[in-house]
Amino acid sequence: MKEVQVGSGAFLLVFSDVKHEDEQDYFRWLTTEHVEERLGIPGFLAVRIFKTAIPGGNRYFIWYQLENADVVDSAGYLERLNNPTPWSQRIMPILGNFGRGGGAVTARRGEQPGAYAVTVGLEKVPADANAVLQKIEQIPGVVSLYLLETNLQKTTVQTSERELRKGDKSFAGWLVIEVTDRDALMALPMAISGLADGKDENAIGGPYRQVFSR
Repeated sequence: MKEVQVGSGAFLLVFSDVKHEDEQDYFRWLTTEHVEERLGIPGFLAVRIFKTAIPGGNRYFIWYQLENADVVDSAGYLERLNNPTPWSQRIMPILGNFGRGGGAVTARRGEQPGAYAVTVGLEKVPADANAVLQKIEQIPGVVSLYLLETNLQKTTVQTSERELRKGDKSFAGWLVIEVTDRDALMALPMAISGLADGKDENAIGGPYRQVFSR
């Protein structure tokens, strides 16, 4: 797998649980209003949306590609966060187990999308990124790896939209792994052992399947 060190590029990750009875309204809002609104903000470049089944509903993982980490608390983005639409005001309170983090792409390997994605919330971003990625990329079926470092100061700015939710969680960083098949998924726990924050049940998320991109 080709190694790519990223000196620019950034991300915003959003996670939330959605009950089955709320999902139709949520997914219509997400794909027809919310994503279009976000991609209209300077610095928001693209989005991929994933989901995985949980008891009573689905957990969604939204992955925005940003031009740089300053977009996370840019004037254009904060203007939208402080003026949520009526539809957003209805959706935000129903989102459970909410997680969010934005910042810089520290490193990545591979560029192919996989059949499944797994996310790992990091209590601390490893100093030796290459050593972490090198261990995981040896697994057959791993097609891309992203090591992401959250800017907690930018992520935790208080906004009107944030106040509509019950509470946001975040991590110091994230590892996003995309694989081609379930055999690769079965091999991941050993490779990522010790990286995740064991105190948080959402430290390891997935396997997610992509359901939308823009």
